[in-house]
Amino acid sequence: MLVVIALGGNALLRRGEPMTAENQRRNVRVAAKALAPVAAEHQLVIGHGNGPQVGLLALQGAAYAKVDTYPLDVLGAETEGMIGYMIEQELGNLLPFERPFATLLTMVEVDPGDPAFQAPTKFIGPVYTKSEADQLAAEKSWTFKPDGDAWRRVVPSPEPKRIFELRPIKWLLERNAIVIAAGGGGIPTMYERGNGHLLAGVECVIDKDLASELLARDLDADLFVMLTDADAVYADWGRPGQKSIRRASPAALSAMTFAAGSMGPKVQAACRFAAATGKRAAIGAMSDLSRILAGDAGTTVSPRETGIVYGG
Repeated sequence: MLVVIALGGNALLRRGEPMTAENQRRNVRVAAKALAPVAAEHQLVIGHGNGPQVGLLALQGAAYAKVDTYPLDVLGAETEGMIGYMIEQELGNLLPFERPFATLLTMVEVDPGDPAFQAPTKFIGPVYTKSEADQLAAEKSWTFKPDGDAWRRVVPSPEPKRIFELRPIKWLLERNAIVIAAGGGGIPTMYERGNGHLLAGVECVIDKDLASELLARDLDADLFVMLTDADAVYADWGRPGQKSIRRASPAALSAMTFAAGSMGPKVQAACRFAAATGKRAAIGAMSDLSRILAGDAGTTVSPRETGIVYGG
């Protein structure tokens, strides 16, 4: 079957961890060990986050004052290549040499009228103290919001409308390639107002779960999985009565409320995929990937369910 897997940011850099190439490499190696058994049995498309990496590149660019910092679409393209390279190499070390890989720079269209441009919500970059965030906001005119007990930069996160590289992705899958695409939500692009044939980059970051869901839906994937640092979706997360959700219908899960900066987009993407395709979507921990595929771990969203089934 065709499986589309979106790797959460923790697959590359854990929260508060120094953003070094060595740390990224080590975390990708762990992810590759979980992905290899799936790739050995199924067709596989891999998406991934890039928020910390884009934020780091923006900081590094801002430190060199002789040249303006590159815009977010260009930084997104840079991170797609960097992260895709690491995934290809580490996963390739575990699979037969004959299995082909391809990392595609993936342009994703957004709407210039999307209301997200007026309300930045997407976290990028490292975490800061309040005083550090205030100083950077004053120096660079960046917007910051609280992320847990820390502060992070936020940028617009419009809805993905279309994936331009869909045809080459399908071509590669027909040849049994493992495809890494729509990394970081893809490279945000739009047709300029008044000129419907001129495509340009956009200063924003598309949510990687929503972009991966669109890709999974367009590819007619059999299963869409989002891996994160939680073993399942939880109701009343962080409260004494919190409880895991084992299975849910798209309608029932959509009626619940989840944090916009963390689990919310994953739940939205899972419900969207299941409702549109009639197939399964799942959310869970990377260490449980084989059990998630079997339906024995994580949170499974399926139209076959009639409500919410909670864990023990």
